Amino acid sequence: MSSRDEAGALRSSAPARWSADEALVTLYGAHWHQLVRLAVMLVRDQGTAEEVVQDAFVAMHGRWSRLREADKALAYLRRSVTNGARSVLRHRTVVDRHAEQLRHRPADVVPGADHAAVSSARREAVLDALAALPQRQREVVTLRYYLDLSEAEIASTLRISRGAVKSHASRAATALRTRLGDTWTEGSA
Repeated sequence: MSSRDEAGALRSSAPARWSADEALVTLYGAHWHQLVRLAVMLVRDQGTAEEVVQDAFVAMHGRWSRLREADKALAYLRRSVTNGARSVLRHRTVVDRHAEQLRHRPADVVPGADHAAVSSARREAVLDALAALPQRQREVVTLRYYLDLSEAEIASTLRISRGAVKSHASRAATALRTRLGDTWTEGSA
């Protein structure tokens, strides 16, 4: 069956008649190479393009039951590939920007031979101190310093007021300073 025949067969069938697996096999056989070529033109890398297309097929498989018109499946795949390529390009831009900043940063002092052991011990001490905090304080500190959320985002996530976020963060910082002594700084969580 040619790709036109397969696409026509897909268009003439109602989504309810095709299982997600049947639809994907048909679309994959008919359009894989075309979609990869599209992605290669956008991301300029064969391997990355294939990953983007594969992700689009996987996403469509998971959403097949919600697709109202089977003939829109190819348009959905093209849009998914285009959006996936945009995401890859945005990621590359961020990586390139950070790499450029690192190139212009002054050379760091070479760490001593015991650096890894000291860092590991310090990390363990911080994790132990975090585990000793009450649950809400631990959640606030983790959301603030691990996920870098704002007070408003933490309040929304935990469904508490911004004042409660500030209070829990302050109490947690005090407890951590007491427990860790000089090894604790606000940026080490």
